[in-house]
Amino acid sequence: PGRFDRQVFVGLPDIKGREEILRVHAKGKPLAEDVDLGSVARATSGFTGADLENLLNEAAIMAAKDRRRFVRQADIKSAFIKVGIGAEKRSKVISDKEKRITAYHETGHAILFHMLPDMEAVYTISIIPTGPGAAGYTMPQPENDDMFQTRGKMMQYITVCLGGRVAEDLVFHSITTGASNDIEQATKVARSMITRFGMNEEFGMVAFETVTNQYLGGDTSLACSESTAAQIDEKVVAAVRKQYDKAEQLLKDNMPKLHELAKYLYEKETITGKEFMKI
Repeated sequence: PGRFDRQVFVGLPDIKGREEILRVHAKGKPLAEDVDLGSVARATSGFTGADLENLLNEAAIMAAKDRRRFVRQADIKSAFIKVGIGAEKRSKVISDKEKRITAYHETGHAILFHMLPDMEAVYTISIIPTGPGAAGYTMPQPENDDMFQTRGKMMQYITVCLGGRVAEDLVFHSITTGASNDIEQATKVARSMITRFGMNEEFGMVAFETVTNQYLGGDTSLACSESTAAQIDEKVVAAVRKQYDKAEQLLKDNMPKLHELAKYLYEKETITGKEFMKI
């Protein structure tokens, strides 16, 4: 992702660039002593300059609403969630059962983020709704700006995506529509590995899918025979199923922690990565 400016593509800023942008937009905004723009820069991988400006503006608005002169790190963290995921809707009423299911769902994601070696550390976990169909979220904190993704990391990402659905099924022996976006993301990554990145042993380094207008959202077109398309579908299903089984085994092996963390999240509603790691 990126954006066009006068027909010239400008890439996303790296960590150093994000910190410099934050310092520019922090001018005129009194910051408390606990504010660390370096850590904010590390946590905002994928943010554009406009996103970073919006982040600090939102943080300043939060401080003003509380009639405080200084912007605190907590304000920036809250703004980070709002800009990166969406505003939390604390007024939305959810049933106790939905709240418990969401707590296990998000805990399933978080445990897999922690256990899989190439995944990022957990930054925040919440069961406060952020929009239509989004009953909660698990936010990782990237440590680096990766130029590319390895096959192993992409497979691990699919595993993490499926962790919420797996946790629901293991604990409640039932599944919900809450994993719809997770399933979409897992399927998208599995398909791209086969059709775009040559990561399937049988097909090898052949690109079946072409992406156009990549920086304007991206349109894809599949160029292959019907029989090959059917094989691709089979391999996507097999890849996702394999990672589902892996997620299921990992969570089965850690059921006591799944229960303990879900109970804590249910009671607190939002927990930090430090709280998660303590448990």
